Amino acid sequence: MKSTHLSLIAAAVALAAVTGVASLTEPGDPATEATTASVLPVERSSLVCPAPGGSDLAETRYTSFTPAGKGGGAEGAAELKPALPVLDEEQDAGTDPERTEKSEKAEEAAKKAKEKADKPVLAVREPGRPVTAEADGSDAPALVGTATGRLAPGWAAQQTTTITAGTARGLLGVGCTAPDTDFWFPGASTAKSRQDYVHLTNPDDAAAVADIELYGPDGALKSDVGDGITVPARSSVALLLSTLTPDAVKDLTAHVTTRSGRIGAVIRTADESAGTDWLTASEDPSASLVMPGIPADATSVQLVAYAPGEDDADVKVQLMGKTSTFSPAGNDTLHIKSGMTATADLRDVTRGEAGSLRLIPVEKNRATEIVAALRVVRGTGAGQEIAYIPATAPVGARASVTDNRAKGSTLSLTAPAAEARVKVTASAGSGGGEPAVATYTVKAGTTMAVTPTPPAGLKGTYALTVETVSGGPVHASRTLMVPGGGVKMFTVQTLPDDGGTVRVPAARQDLSVLDD
Repeated sequence: MKSTHLSLIAAAVALAAVTGVASLTEPGDPATEATTASVLPVERSSLVCPAPGGSDLAETRYTSFTPAGKGGGAEGAAELKPALPVLDEEQDAGTDPERTEKSEKAEEAAKKAKEKADKPVLAVREPGRPVTAEADGSDAPALVGTATGRLAPGWAAQQTTTITAGTARGLLGVGCTAPDTDFWFPGASTAKSRQDYVHLTNPDDAAAVADIELYGPDGALKSDVGDGITVPARSSVALLLSTLTPDAVKDLTAHVTTRSGRIGAVIRTADESAGTDWLTASEDPSASLVMPGIPADATSVQLVAYAPGEDDADVKVQLMGKTSTFSPAGNDTLHIKSGMTATADLRDVTRGEAGSLRLIPVEKNRATEIVAALRVVRGTGAGQEIAYIPATAPVGARASVTDNRAKGSTLSLTAPAAEARVKVTASAGSGGGEPAVATYTVKAGTTMAVTPTPPAGLKGTYALTVETVSGGPVHASRTLMVPGGGVKMFTVQTLPDDGGTVRVPAARQDLSVLDD
């Protein structure tokens, strides 16, 4: 008799470490299952970064980092590579000599781009130390990549672009995101004064198909071209939102979903009077939301919110400041009609102190889910600059943000429900330096703005990793400021949990297959 034992436990553990999904237990008491489950590091992570583009004057820095700690077993790799170019389907030359020449040049360029796509732009080789790369001009590509083994848990990347002149001038920062199938963007616009492009990036080997819906103050906008958008394999496409609808709307909510496949989605906004930055997706619809880290010197703050369900939402608007929580005068509540975008002009709500905005239901028994984001302005007149703070999930166990400089970084920490204690680690520098660790206690209902202490002997840039030590949930963001010739250039990135671990339920049975 020949006996072969096929352990489903091992298979489930491997599946969970890669995808975050596994279950071999029968339904039972949640408390019991929580105590018997194992927490394991993920073994594979994916990230996508949009094409910086926008200006020949653009200077872009890419940064990639995996925090030090227990990894997913094998050595592994963490690489970001250029996305493939998208060929114009109308480049079929036929018998036109001029179009034939253009087509041949395009195909040759695509061939060279495919060869470049096999070469990493960034490759992390060890946890705890960031790596950087730079690109100039408007032709810098979108990036797609995967991390495996010990480099997968907590893998993070960012691209930061500086444009010092022209209508697109500003500091643009965006954390590279994990691919998904559903994204909400309160704060987008199709107004004549705005140029908002939604960037869709597909990291996989098969094409993805996406739909884009737009919702203004009066409901859904008319659109004949926002459905069935094909994003080719390992490629990125950018679409100007104002070309998807004839309606020019100042403030709207964009909803991006996929029919097939998965994508990364982010919107690049440009305002003819206030600069440019990236608008990342809001946290999934929830009855309570937090937008952390409004800069102390913000001159204008606008709240944009949307209720995707069938019910209207009434929410309390609260600012968590340095010492307490209060409602802004004249904006203590906001009514959000179902299927419509609502806004509130909070003006200079922080009044010289950094703060965070919280939205909670007016009535606990009428907790309608919403999405929201803040449009923040620093400076006045020709010196204005904009950035966005979308609602974000808590830091959870751990979160990291890269591309911190010796000067200009501010970390904002807010504890909306209960006092919390966090550990903040400044990594070694990309070119040298020793890590530095600090611990902070954030009081309930307040926001703490911290100027991180750079690593000793810092060379290059460094990463910040925030870990919740005890207490209630903590929400966080990092504001990066750089000199801009009279313009208060800045960008804000939120720090949701990095998803570096998964909970694997304990198996109650070890199923085996016996072959005679």
